[in-house]
Amino acid sequence: MATSTFVQIRRDLHQIPEPGFQEVKTQQYLLRYLEGLPQDRVQIQTWRTGILVRIPGTDPKRTIAWRTDMDGLPIAEETSYPFRSLHEGFMHACGHDMHMSIALGLVAHFVHHPIADNLLFLFQPAEEGPGGALPMMQSEEFALWKPDCIFALHIAPEYPVGQIATKPGILFANTSELFVDLVGKGGHAAFPHQANDMVVAGSHLLTQLQSIVSRNIDPLDSAVITVGKIESGTKQNIIAERARLEGTIRTFSMESMARVKSRIEALVKGIEAGFACTATIDYGCGYCQVYNEEALTEEFMQWVSEECPDVTLIHCKEAMTGEDFGYFLSEIPGFLFWLGVNTPYGLHHSKIEPSEDAIEVAIHLVSRYFTKLSERP
Repeated sequence: MATSTFVQIRRDLHQIPEPGFQEVKTQQYLLRYLEGLPQDRVQIQTWRTGILVRIPGTDPKRTIAWRTDMDGLPIAEETSYPFRSLHEGFMHACGHDMHMSIALGLVAHFVHHPIADNLLFLFQPAEEGPGGALPMMQSEEFALWKPDCIFALHIAPEYPVGQIATKPGILFANTSELFVDLVGKGGHAAFPHQANDMVVAGSHLLTQLQSIVSRNIDPLDSAVITVGKIESGTKQNIIAERARLEGTIRTFSMESMARVKSRIEALVKGIEAGFACTATIDYGCGYCQVYNEEALTEEFMQWVSEECPDVTLIHCKEAMTGEDFGYFLSEIPGFLFWLGVNTPYGLHHSKIEPSEDAIEVAIHLVSRYFTKLSERP
């Protein structure tokens, strides 16, 4: 099928971004396309707002899986596209529209060019939150078609089209959301001794949180604690009764994640005691690290370097980004790689415009790789 078909699919999907587990229009669009393929070659199951597509192999020894994410982000779009989002306040700013069009391109290819092994394509909702990978893995639908290996990609704005990047071992960090609510006693600004000011308490906590990485984490390890939002107070002459801090934690080891959370809890207890307030901590949505299985990744990288002259491979460093694809890799060998899309704006930016030429690069590369992988004994 012509690559232009999947460019148009990407543009159609770009117009209907939806939040996690609310990808109703997206699922319907994908199903319409899948149901137009020869039905004797595909088996389709739905799971919540996701889809599982199985293509039986001609002489299967294993099941090879490809996973794509589906959801959009709560970002008001500011691109120059004539096909901008029709859902006000939402945008495909992380490339999931690209990811889905690539996945459909792979499905279409293998429907018409079958290989020996079974293929499973996972259209997974809620990657941006609250997290769809883990519950999808725990579903009966996934258990019925559980794969032997699994792969994925993510667009990379900083690389030009025709480049991909990956590495064996850890690629993305462990991540956790962080929400801390402080409740004290409000009052009149003229009588601070009669109140417990949560603006002050929240400010002290914010400063203390910044000491965790510098003083409690092994300097040879890596961790990040970022508080991106603070809410407190109602008026300049009213002492605030409540404060809320919202942030994120990222580490390259599970041990450091546990250590960071332990220190946060200790510091919050100190704030409770020091400011006569009560506090609650919510870690929200958390993802485990994306850990590329070494042998498979090294083999793939060697294959690209030796047999794919149209693709340039970059051996990249690990990043503090998070991806719930890590849950799949925690149980199933595989890897994720970056796909160059050549845009000056980063992921989650309202002006990001990834190059659609990367769609053809990805479909061509992955279809060749899966064909080679299926030839292994």
